[in-house]
Amino acid sequence: MSSKKNSNQYLPSIGIECHVQLKTQTKLFAAINNDARQAAPNTLISHICLGMPGSLPVLNKQAVKLSIKASFALNTPPQKHTKFDRKHYFYPDLPKGYQITQLDEPIVLGGHVDIPVEGDVRRIGITRAHLEEDAGKNTHPAGKEYSLVDLNRAGTPLLEIVSEPDMHSADEARLFARELYLLMRYAGVSDADLYHGNMRFDVNVSLSDDPDRLGTRTETKNLNSFRSVERAVEYEIKRQTELLDKGQVIVQETRGWDDAKQKTVSQRGKEFAHDYRYFPDPDIPPIVLDSDMIEEVRQTMPVLPGEWRKRLCELELDASQVETLLEAEIDWKDSSFLGQIAKNMKDPLFAKTLANWYVNLEIPLRRDESKSVQLTDDNARERLYKEVYDLIQDNKLSSTNAKALITTVLTSGADPKNYEKYATEQGFVQVSDEGEISSIVKKVISENNQAALDVQNGELKAIGFLVGQVMKASQGKANPEMAQRLIKEQLGVER
Repeated sequence: MSSKKNSNQYLPSIGIECHVQLKTQTKLFAAINNDARQAAPNTLISHICLGMPGSLPVLNKQAVKLSIKASFALNTPPQKHTKFDRKHYFYPDLPKGYQITQLDEPIVLGGHVDIPVEGDVRRIGITRAHLEEDAGKNTHPAGKEYSLVDLNRAGTPLLEIVSEPDMHSADEARLFARELYLLMRYAGVSDADLYHGNMRFDVNVSLSDDPDRLGTRTETKNLNSFRSVERAVEYEIKRQTELLDKGQVIVQETRGWDDAKQKTVSQRGKEFAHDYRYFPDPDIPPIVLDSDMIEEVRQTMPVLPGEWRKRLCELELDASQVETLLEAEIDWKDSSFLGQIAKNMKDPLFAKTLANWYVNLEIPLRRDESKSVQLTDDNARERLYKEVYDLIQDNKLSSTNAKALITTVLTSGADPKNYEKYATEQGFVQVSDEGEISSIVKKVISENNQAALDVQNGELKAIGFLVGQVMKASQGKANPEMAQRLIKEQLGVER
């Protein structure tokens, strides 16, 4: 276990509870649309969502299958026997007076998530993950003396993933939250739309001067970004440190995050399990998962981020490039980045070049709101990159002009039948005519006497300057290797 302590010798311990909205068409116990993002208030409800007398819930089988997927993504098999319980509390957004959840027999027990930390891997344990329904949403209009209740989300299927308190810094908490996001997206468990609350984080923070004992924790609820997770942990560590330094006691409580003030605020005292009067839900029979169903789901599991990192590391990409590619794959589902790289791994040089072009050219273009990538068809993109790569290998394109050609094609949507002809027409093809380049070199040397003398006096770094001038005079078309060779020849420098 890591033993990172702050300057006051308190060891922070952080655990995260993450609510993941499952990617189903309908709610957990009712055949009502599950996507409330654009819906008018209280239009996606039924007698089951409202808890009307006599209404009976029916479990959504797809929610169970997605929970099994999540289990595999968390590196553990699902529990074959699981059941639902009623959790009682009274609040306007919960018309039944109880929430259907899982207490002592959740669908997932154990597991772990590996997070990349400064070139190393930290393993964060998973305590459990359980299925439950969401409540509605209360809104409080500014300046009004009333609140409004929207029950569109009542009954939305959630998987609550609970970690062990294995994190010891704000950075680790942020990385864990991001890794959970990637896992749930790659596994197809959730859209994980952070803006619309499809994934929310509750962060538990405690400090202790004894590494073998946890301190009193606070829980900061409903964080919906990796940055807010990090900032909330930083603030709580600082706040609790100041209290302990003064000899004061940490109160176990629920807190909220004020993003405008960048601070946590007290909301209420922490509830305990006995406060909710849990008991097994009498309307929903226990679930028994058979081996065939579990295996069927396991066979559908895609390649997950950890495995992609291993594959991409074979190309000697740096960590930031790898993470950029992992995010791009889910940001733009119309185009495969990782799939195209994997398809070309037998040619490592091309695969690495392709990865670099994605990271340094296409992905920034897609993120630039002032520009638009028109060429999104995978087959057309694959052909573009392979044709440009081949032109470079044939010394017909410089690396600079290759990037310019790729940018032109991506933003114009052109799909030329003959790339060499197209590149020539666009003025990108590299000049490899020795006579033509020799004339340009001669002119450049005559116009840059000092640099030429520097080269002749052994300062070979000046060659780079002269090559740059040749490229400028040729509008980027000269073959740079040939230009360098001719500069050395004309200056009488050994090749």
